[in-house]
Amino acid sequence: MLRTHRNPRTIKNRLQRIFPVLLLILCIAVLPFGGAAASAASAAPSHIDAVLLIDVSNSMNKSDKNKIANEAMKMFIDMLSTQGDKVGIVAYTDKVQREKALLGITSAGDKQDLKDFIDGLNRGPYTDIAVGMEEAVKVLENGSDPGHEPMIVMLADGNNDLDEASGATQAQSDQELKAAVETAKQKGYPVYTIGLNADGKLNKDILSNLSDQTGGKAFTTDSADDLPQILSEIFASHLKLKVVPVPSITANGDYQEVTVNVPNGSVLEANISIMSSQPVTAKLSDPSGKEVAIPSDAVLLSKSSTYTLIKLLSPEQGDWKLQVKGVAKDKIDINLVFNYDLELKIDALPSQSYRKGDTVDISSHLFSNGAEVTESSLYQEMKAVLLATDVDTGTVEEIALDNSGAEFKGAFEIKDNHAYELKVRAEESSFYRESDVLTINAKTGTVATSPPATGAGTGEEPVTDQKSPNTLYYIIGGIVLLLAAAAAFWLLRRRSNRGFVGQLVVEVLDGNTGEKTYPQYKKLAGFRGKFTLHQLLQLAPELKESEKLVFTPGNNDRLMLRGGEGISVERSGRAADTSRGLEMKSGDRVSVSLQTVDKTILLEYLI
Repeated sequence: MLRTHRNPRTIKNRLQRIFPVLLLILCIAVLPFGGAAASAASAAPSHIDAVLLIDVSNSMNKSDKNKIANEAMKMFIDMLSTQGDKVGIVAYTDKVQREKALLGITSAGDKQDLKDFIDGLNRGPYTDIAVGMEEAVKVLENGSDPGHEPMIVMLADGNNDLDEASGATQAQSDQELKAAVETAKQKGYPVYTIGLNADGKLNKDILSNLSDQTGGKAFTTDSADDLPQILSEIFASHLKLKVVPVPSITANGDYQEVTVNVPNGSVLEANISIMSSQPVTAKLSDPSGKEVAIPSDAVLLSKSSTYTLIKLLSPEQGDWKLQVKGVAKDKIDINLVFNYDLELKIDALPSQSYRKGDTVDISSHLFSNGAEVTESSLYQEMKAVLLATDVDTGTVEEIALDNSGAEFKGAFEIKDNHAYELKVRAEESSFYRESDVLTINAKTGTVATSPPATGAGTGEEPVTDQKSPNTLYYIIGGIVLLLAAAAAFWLLRRRSNRGFVGQLVVEVLDGNTGEKTYPQYKKLAGFRGKFTLHQLLQLAPELKESEKLVFTPGNNDRLMLRGGEGISVERSGRAADTSRGLEMKSGDRVSVSLQTVDKTILLEYLI
């Protein structure tokens, strides 16, 4: 019932604004496939923001005399999605020789522009790795999309050769490299390094340390011919895919057949990379046996002196036949990398207190294009496990999950009054996925969900009732009049289901030691209506005081803060009044002082 003391004219004006929007929503909702289109738009696959960082000093004349590193970078670009990814390039000696800021790929022409840029790179004297790393980090800082997966791929021999005449010292270079790596670590920029060792003078340790510190991977090769294979591994690793090897072929001068199995209907792209020292030609047939032209609307072709890349767009499930013809006695290596539109989610638990001795039923589902996958055959092709980490002891228990139906399910027993982190991992021969992390604190009985490293966050009220679009059409058609009558009440009394955008960067400063944690990037898309700072801090018991600060959506993609009694918030070094709501726009920073634990929470809002 509406409160009687509200101004009738205000209510009337609000209703006049509500009804046009409501009617528009209803018209869109009942259009054929309207719901499906909206779902597709909101569930786009992950995209990459990659900086290719290459040493172009004269030392590379020996470690990569044939410039195969250039070919590898071009192959990496060809493997990227046909639309949506971004690529930047930094070529360095002891200074930045040439640079290309992140370019959004929207066409084959964009990829060709990047490859032409690579072909135009020249080599020069001296080397300073720190210069290259600093610039690669800046390129990502200045152009990376918050919703994309950032990465740096470095191709180098790991050796510095400083110009003594410039006054540069190794100590200075080491300090600058350390600072650049620390920034990459804080920003979440994994560095994948490829050590070129054709002349046996690779400085392996420095490249391995770069990768280890930033969460990337390190590769080495004695032959530059291995680079295309390594780039495939990096591409797959970053998107949680697996390279599917095909037995090598020794060409005999005739067409030789290879089977390419597209495992399910959720494959967005199938990348077939063919590496050989001599030119090859290829033919392709779909699962029905019909020959498919290469190239065509659904099959893209890229070629260079060392590789051929065939990209199948939304390929039909089943066995495709690839016929490859090469120069007699030439070795031909073929790899497959499938790009999937699949997300793994762990189901929310019932709202109850969990303690030692309780058994928790766990279930997890796959989602494709935003809709739950109900094909049991897809689940049965995969192996799924529950990874249960005892936060107090650090031990990890691996529990096999049942995949006989259209879900992964199992049970977890709480053995002690400890905090546990639960996540599901599902994999098959060509990819793997990990769910968000479900935290059960048996000390307090609370449950919280935090996002995976590359996924969207979840909030106070996780949306678990995901109905199919067709079901929604029936529901909307049946309750349209009731919805119209209830809309005014819902909008006037509460906004509990309004969503958020952007992310909050969180750091915790210890007032006793002066130590500050690394920044954590908390995506807000999964929250609805409101959430507390305590939830953002994953319900850490010692930070319970932070539940007094509540966040709600503001207008124009802004964030509203409201603090309870006793909570101290500062903006720009001045105390801020949050009792009536403090508005934050992108780039605004605030600090929240917690009295009970002498800690300060530093927050920055980014869109």
